[in-house]
Amino acid sequence: METVGRRERKKLQTRQLLADTARRLFAERGFEHVSVAEIAREADVAEATVFNYFPSKEDLVYSGLERFEDEFLAAIRDRPEGETILQAFGRFLLEPRGLLAAQDQQSAARLLEISRMIAQSPALIAREQQIFARYTASLAELIARETGADAGDPRPAVVAGALIGLHRALIDSIRREMLSGDVDRARLARSTRANVRKALALLEHGLGDYGIRRG
Repeated sequence: METVGRRERKKLQTRQLLADTARRLFAERGFEHVSVAEIAREADVAEATVFNYFPSKEDLVYSGLERFEDEFLAAIRDRPEGETILQAFGRFLLEPRGLLAAQDQQSAARLLEISRMIAQSPALIAREQQIFARYTASLAELIARETGADAGDPRPAVVAGALIGLHRALIDSIRREMLSGDVDRARLARSTRANVRKALALLEHGLGDYGIRRG
């Protein structure tokens, strides 16, 4: 049992080494200008080893998002009795994470580097859109099961699209703020929470009278 434990720890260490090495090189030179072979050499492993842990180059940046997906699905699946899907998702979004949870300047700087790298890479932006699409599909599937929706019922997909759309808008807003210059994390956290609550209120009350054209 202890041998298996050591083996698993070694795998986790290698995976973390590869991800850290790749992100450092990407931040220094840009995603498109670093090859997987260079990452392997820097980490002192075979190129095949990189692909054993990460199926694609983009996965070196987005590793860990499976855990994020599991967490937001669990927040809805395990919500307490009487809580709506919207309330559960909103509670999840308002929990500190990412830049808003960074405890020191070094962590914040690292997240800023990653955000800048993603914003400057068409390949990473495209992969991010694929990830959001996967999030939307998995959330729609969970909502359909939770509500007992028929196969032709469009509402689970509509709700999932709205919730993931809120999450995407939140990421875009934070990223723009981060890339605009010096970031006041406390102010950004306050404005982010306020924006989440405004968006949740809009979804809570519906779109029926939103955007009425005035004379």
